[in-house]
Amino acid sequence: MGKNMEFKDWYDRSSSSEKGGLDRDGFIRTADRFVNLANTLNKRTIATDIQYTMLYASARYAAHVGKNVIEVENQEDFINHLTNQYRDMLRENFADPAV
Repeated sequence: MGKNMEFKDWYDRSSSSEKGGLDRDGFIRTADRFVNLANTLNKRTIATDIQYTMLYASARYAAHVGKNVIEVENQEDFINHLTNQYRDMLRENFADPAV
């Protein structure tokens, strides 16, 4: 892929038609699996530590995807994009009365 690439927004489910792609329901179900794991870990580990380990794991996996899967040329553009995506997701979840 490389240079001059457009990065997807987190809510873009256009890849759902591809093999292994997630539609909206699948996306939420997959996210819920991580939340369930965090809740299980929270029985023995404080929530703030779990929060940062999940964030670190996400950053590590994103770096792997950026470097090895989509082969970004400009790491800072990718980092800025993901930072903006996280900010948007965090705001959406703060606004969710079910959280």
